[in-house]
Amino acid sequence: MRTRFGRWSLVVLAIAGCAHGEKVPAAPVVYVTDEEGGFVVAVDPVRAEVIARIPVGKRPRGTKVSRDGTRLFVALSGSPRGGPGIDEAHLPPPDRAADGIGVVDLATRKLVGTFQSGQDPETFDVSPDGKTLFVSNEETAEMTALDASSGAIRGKASVGREPEGVTVRPDGKVVFVTSEQDGEVTVVDAGALVVLAQIPTGHRPRSVVFAKDGVTAFVTNEFDATLTVFDAVTFKAQGTIVLHEDSPMPTGPRPMGAVLSADGKELYVTCGRGGSVAVIDVATRTQVRSLDGVGDRPWGIALSADGSRLYTANGTSHDLSVVNLATGNVDKRVFIGGLPWGVAVRL
Repeated sequence: MRTRFGRWSLVVLAIAGCAHGEKVPAAPVVYVTDEEGGFVVAVDPVRAEVIARIPVGKRPRGTKVSRDGTRLFVALSGSPRGGPGIDEAHLPPPDRAADGIGVVDLATRKLVGTFQSGQDPETFDVSPDGKTLFVSNEETAEMTALDASSGAIRGKASVGREPEGVTVRPDGKVVFVTSEQDGEVTVVDAGALVVLAQIPTGHRPRSVVFAKDGVTAFVTNEFDATLTVFDAVTFKAQGTIVLHEDSPMPTGPRPMGAVLSADGKELYVTCGRGGSVAVIDVATRTQVRSLDGVGDRPWGIALSADGSRLYTANGTSHDLSVVNLATGNVDKRVFIGGLPWGVAVRL
């Protein structure tokens, strides 16, 4: 009886809220890009169920929800999938017509358009005001700035080779772009699109995440199993954090994506083929624990609205993990199929 009453109470409250014109909050949805299948997969994280598969185009990777919560942007690429050690001479030719930023309407869950965004877009960030997308073009060593409404290209900036992670400083004035091949972060003026500095990092930097202060930034270095810490105002490196796994894997940790905790005290870092998430204490800049066994090759990562759960896209186990931060356990795994890559949450 208690459970039944609780359920009906929620229904009655929801109906009452609607009757009084109050907006009932939408249920959270997690969106996962399937690089192999060409889909964005929508997941109900509470029921741990796939609720939609949205065809978007070739090789969807980086993804973000628009600032107003109405659209999902997805980086699409016509370049064949390669990777370190792959002889590109044996890959099929690229399909340049497939390059772009896909735009998904979240009300209908349909692709409504694709913005031209330069060659081989991999990831991007949205400016704080929601008006501009800054996109990394992996094969041309460029960053392209797009109008988020029309898709018009505002301009481009030359950055390091094989750019990947793109992060706008919280004040919206500067953009940071990682260079996998050059081992550095290129600093670009968001308005003038001119390069301001290069910040040295470890080998194969992947992504950049800011602390709550908007000044301290962390870069994930895949091949070094480290994070580079830098000052986003002076553009100077401030130190290195070495990662470990409590249950060591043969490859060791390979840091990829990262997200800050809701209170800003911890940083969560996916460790790729290490199969874990490293937990970093932001104040002391040290790793305090390792959440092992989250999935095979966790890459993309996102935080639930209440800050209690992590969502990781696990490429080679083809699933999404829901990680309980209080216990450190994986509460649920949702089969996605293909190669899950990026994660975004509509709050």
